[in-house]
Amino acid sequence: MSKQAVMTEAPVSHRLTVEGMDCASCALKIETALKRLPGVGDVAVNVTGGTVTVTEGAVAPSLPDMAAAIRRLGFGIANDVHGHGHDHHDHAHAHDDPSERDKPWWRTAKGRLVIGSGLLLGLAYAVTLAVPAAGTWPFLAATVVALVPVARRAFAAATAGSLFTIEMLMTVAAIGALFIGAAEEAAVVVFLFAVGEVLEGHAAGSARRGIAALAALRPRTALLIDGGITREVAAEEVRPGDRVLVRPGDRLPSDGVIREGRAEIDESPINGESIPRLKVPGDEVFAGTIALDAALTVEVTKGAEDNTIARIIRLVEEAQEAKAPVARFIDRFARLYMPAVVAAALLVALVPPLAFAGDWDTWIYRALALLLVACPCALVISTPAAIAAGLSAGARRGLLIKGGAVLETLGGLKTIAFDKTGTLTEGRPRVTDVLPGALSVEEVLRLAAGLEAGSSHPIARAVVAAHGATPPAAADLGAIAGEGVTGTVDGRALFLGSPRAAADRAPLDLEATAALEAEGKTVAVLTEGNAVLGLIALRDEPRADARDGIAALKRLGISGVMLTGDNRRAAEAVGRDLGIEVRAELLPADKARIVGELAGDGRGPVGKVGDGINDAPALAAAQVGIAMGTGAEVALEAADAALLHDRLGGVADLVALSRATMANVHTNVALALGSKALFLVTTVLGVTGMWIAVLADTGATVLVTLNALRLLRFRPYQSS
Repeated sequence: MSKQAVMTEAPVSHRLTVEGMDCASCALKIETALKRLPGVGDVAVNVTGGTVTVTEGAVAPSLPDMAAAIRRLGFGIANDVHGHGHDHHDHAHAHDDPSERDKPWWRTAKGRLVIGSGLLLGLAYAVTLAVPAAGTWPFLAATVVALVPVARRAFAAATAGSLFTIEMLMTVAAIGALFIGAAEEAAVVVFLFAVGEVLEGHAAGSARRGIAALAALRPRTALLIDGGITREVAAEEVRPGDRVLVRPGDRLPSDGVIREGRAEIDESPINGESIPRLKVPGDEVFAGTIALDAALTVEVTKGAEDNTIARIIRLVEEAQEAKAPVARFIDRFARLYMPAVVAAALLVALVPPLAFAGDWDTWIYRALALLLVACPCALVISTPAAIAAGLSAGARRGLLIKGGAVLETLGGLKTIAFDKTGTLTEGRPRVTDVLPGALSVEEVLRLAAGLEAGSSHPIARAVVAAHGATPPAAADLGAIAGEGVTGTVDGRALFLGSPRAAADRAPLDLEATAALEAEGKTVAVLTEGNAVLGLIALRDEPRADARDGIAALKRLGISGVMLTGDNRRAAEAVGRDLGIEVRAELLPADKARIVGELAGDGRGPVGKVGDGINDAPALAAAQVGIAMGTGAEVALEAADAALLHDRLGGVADLVALSRATMANVHTNVALALGSKALFLVTTVLGVTGMWIAVLADTGATVLVTLNALRLLRFRPYQSS
């Protein structure tokens, strides 16, 4: 999967939250109905999240028309329809009754159908026992009354373009059963169908609670500091620049920077890390995290709609809508499967009586039972349910994965390329040696600090910190990729960079630099014209978790390779310590080339771990780009996956989660197809009847959903 940044205006999309959409059949009906409306481009249905995202086509579709089309199918709209896209916001009022998701099952529409059809079925049995002469009429009446809402939904879907729905198959089967005198079984089947829908709804609701749990991390209120007075306001009212008071035990209402106080912060809600972090004035803090032991004054930097929790929720929802390749294949298969089974049912009803003088009632009954096996709900939901559960499980543990395709690809990675600085190492190098040339140690540091004062690069910060005073002003600053920086300080035209680049400018004692590099140090050389003014050596120690993270990947069968612009000796010293292959002295373009070569040499698919910006070419060349960072903007936006906890062992966790998810998908598909194949055969042979067929269909759907939910208990890969 190659990625390329393209600056184009994003199409406008609208997200609708739909009530009662609990199975894949529901999703297909909604998708078909919406695509028939003018102005509708693409439709992405997320059954697990209960949302439908509509992308505009050449013209803007009518939001009330979309809501009306969904309601005609028997579903509800849980909230205002709202649009979001590139510089676009609009609202169409499409209110419905309060959300049914929070109601007990017996107060929902589907629950009322279960109770009603169950009472009618019980009454029919009672009347038959009390008045045997009534015959099958009580069951016929119970069937017809309970079937009316199902038939209404069936014909609404048919007029919207979805003919082969489970409601239509149920209606045809029930009416057919009445015509062949199987009224009692028809009533039982309609009741079991209603029970199955409630069970499916309960299973889907359990799957949705992964996102709901994330949303619950946001506090409803905040303590706003306004003119020296603290007052409680809704968290949504807090704006960037406001200051809020966070008491011990409080969740932070939004992202911000600590201005007063210091406290241990529990960041586990957003990154899964159980060990609190000490935060002091100037440190970033994130929405949903908890101040444990002291009060803080925090200046808000992000509004409620754009804080870390809100962005994680949005990205997980969008990821659930992005189908994995295996899910798209299953969708295509299911669209062919249902018409094929309906055609098979017709053959079962007609061929034996016409060709072999079979009993019409017997073979029509078997054909009707076969219709009830035709719905592919279990098969279609098998993949998205597992993918959605995997994405939610990852988000809870600080593993943000942008879509089913990425989740599927992660498990197949054979090689992962790492940046060195800040990824495999602490990213906080310290100056260890200063070797004067034409200038004193103090003057070398002073001039170098002047050149690096405006840079955020870790080496630049180390040089400035080593100087320890206000650096002199620099002019005409410039950066040469892979070599170093140039500029003028105190009227002197200077260069500070790698020994290799410095040797092209001035005579350099390479033995001195080689000795330092052999100790795993990075050497920066300061030159003026053709004179070497001095050498600065720095060392960046490997991260404490790097060795375990690399070892965990090896146990998963994945090799690692370090790609760095650092000198070969320093890089190899780190590589030996970590047990990882090293490619050093690389320019950004070299890293992208090597990623491509690794894939071409049979070592792909290849993943790339970095900061998401500095190595954009290499991230684009890799099958999966993984960013590291504790809630930083780049960690959420720049790559295919992000480790919010900034822990290198999380790379192995991503791979393990992917493999667990795909194993779950394969199990689900086997369960769905296996149960369908079994009951198709037993139904045709007359071993199982209509009510068993309904139970088999519902049972398989509930089973694959519950199996997918096991992924929510995923535990990070243990490197010990």
